[in-house]
Amino acid sequence: MFIVQNYGTAVWLCVVTMLCWGSWANTQKLAGKTWRFELFYWDYVVGILLFSLLSAFTLGSHGAGGRGFLADLSQAAAINIGSALLGGVIFNAANILLTAAIAIAGMSVAFPVGIGLALVLGVLINYFGAAKGDPLWLFAGVTLVTAAIIVNAVAYRKTATENSKVSSTGIILSIVAGVLMSFFYRFIAASMDLEDFVHPAAGKMTPYTAVFVFSTGIFLSNFLFNTILMKRPFTGSPTGYAAYFQGGFSTHLVGVLGGAIWGLGNSLSLIAAGKAGAAVSYGLGQGATLVAALWGVFVWKEFRQAPKGTNGWITAMFLLFAAGLLLIIYSGR
Repeated sequence: MFIVQNYGTAVWLCVVTMLCWGSWANTQKLAGKTWRFELFYWDYVVGILLFSLLSAFTLGSHGAGGRGFLADLSQAAAINIGSALLGGVIFNAANILLTAAIAIAGMSVAFPVGIGLALVLGVLINYFGAAKGDPLWLFAGVTLVTAAIIVNAVAYRKTATENSKVSSTGIILSIVAGVLMSFFYRFIAASMDLEDFVHPAAGKMTPYTAVFVFSTGIFLSNFLFNTILMKRPFTGSPTGYAAYFQGGFSTHLVGVLGGAIWGLGNSLSLIAAGKAGAAVSYGLGQGATLVAALWGVFVWKEFRQAPKGTNGWITAMFLLFAAGLLLIIYSGR
């Protein structure tokens, strides 16, 4: 299977992860013009699962190092399979709330608040679960990211004056999603042998196998989480499965593409974790907040009606995020 050989390559893979995790929500914005986000989310989950299979049978099955996907899956211990499955369930609960927040408050708000919070808590959780990297620079970077989240919240409150109820709902959903999101990576990382991908310990899984099991957890839990959300949506009237099957091929394809984009980022993040460490790999990937905010501000114009002075807050947010991410990279040198 494909294995990262040095820290520099791992950082570049984390940068691609950041781009993927910060860009998949554009597919929701595109589909959202004619398609409920609850219906979009089914296609998104299918896209994640399909990409995990593609990755497992290609990069995860060919190469000199490590165990091939099927051989690795057959020897995996039940406790590690359960850990990756649980990670998928936790992620899905968090991500479906984040998706709802994006539909309500927009990318430039839901990502900095939700994913920014997930970055801060997740780095701490993953570092203490598997310490790797200089804690001084790592936590300094996290502190700057925390400041960026606060600045973004200030900018949003300046803008959200027309409908305070909707803005509050979007922020609350983002916060809950961020807290849940901070835990999923630790469970999937615990199912792998992060110290040795070439000769992983018996019972542990390679990143490719762990991603497939994790994705299966997302898919299975969606029958519970998304069904509840379809019947009791945060906004709008209830919908059902009949509406999903009325969607056109191109509409479904957009959602599947969104899931595949996120899945690519997830796979690269876990592949990089062997050299970068779980805390650094996760932290850089969740720099997706910065990417999503750029999309939201400059492409979707989510702050176009912001009052005078808001642009200064937005600029400060970007600078703080960028500085925080650079320190996180430096911490794992």
